[in-house]
Amino acid sequence: MAMESTTTVKNEAPIATTSGPPLPMGKWKKLWLDMKRNRISYLLLAPFLIVFTMFTIIPIITSIILSFSYYNIVEAPRFVGLSNYKLLFVDDDIFLKAVGITLKFAFVTGPLGYVLAFLLAWLISQIPQKYRFFYTLCFYTPSITSAVAMSVVWLYLFAGDRKGLFNHYLIQIGILKEPYLFLQNVESIVPVIIIVSLWSSMGIGFLAFLAGLQNVPQDLYEAGKIDGVRYRWQELWYITLPSVKPQLLFGAVMQVVFSLQVFDVSMQLVGMPSPLYAGHTILAHLYDYAFIRFEMGYASAIAVILFLMMLGLNRLIFRVLGRE
Repeated sequence: MAMESTTTVKNEAPIATTSGPPLPMGKWKKLWLDMKRNRISYLLLAPFLIVFTMFTIIPIITSIILSFSYYNIVEAPRFVGLSNYKLLFVDDDIFLKAVGITLKFAFVTGPLGYVLAFLLAWLISQIPQKYRFFYTLCFYTPSITSAVAMSVVWLYLFAGDRKGLFNHYLIQIGILKEPYLFLQNVESIVPVIIIVSLWSSMGIGFLAFLAGLQNVPQDLYEAGKIDGVRYRWQELWYITLPSVKPQLLFGAVMQVVFSLQVFDVSMQLVGMPSPLYAGHTILAHLYDYAFIRFEMGYASAIAVILFLMMLGLNRLIFRVLGRE
């Protein structure tokens, strides 16, 4: 029986098998199969994807195309190559000055506003629950106040006569002998804009910090006490910060976008254009060429430069705070 069984196995035809790894599937085919498999999920995502494509992707592509043309709205776009970019970096001294002012503003208000928003959110998270709404509303309201309404208050504070609140008190205590022109002096324009922007910088990032801090599990703090954590700063460094890393990343990205898009505050406080272009930012330069001079091709080149600056800074932030 054993010999017969062995003979039967030997006389069977060999089974054909494929050797080597399977052929790679095309990316588009793989995406299509994934969409068919998860069609309900993609159907629910469709409204967002359509709106995002129409109002974000298409305008970005259009701006890039128009940046290589001369377009004044009246005439059809005329291709001019790199002339707009050459004019920006070689002949447009005001643009180069606006870049310097914007970067100075971003490197001051970005980190400072970011740290200030997190510290205020952390302090609010330490107080009893019934008082948090009041303090959150107080710090968040300036960020949703219109620039016009906000400028009314700050124009009164920084007014360049004796009726200005700061000038009034500085003269009373003897620091100044005559009113100081805060909004006309080129040396004080940028600091004033920075102060006002910091006051109104408690926006979406601040709310994200507050939400993340309130969702840190209390078990981590109890485990930290067992492991030797005794002080609040130790809890903050070893437990809180690692637990809210996604919110830290989101807040950093939003702060970069906010700091590079400063325009309304500058225009309402020091006018358009500001004295000797001392408060002229990239977005103000873009507004000047797009909606005053109607040179849309040149304005598109400015928009592309601003977009690349935001993209580069965001990539840096993802490298520092991001994770796989």
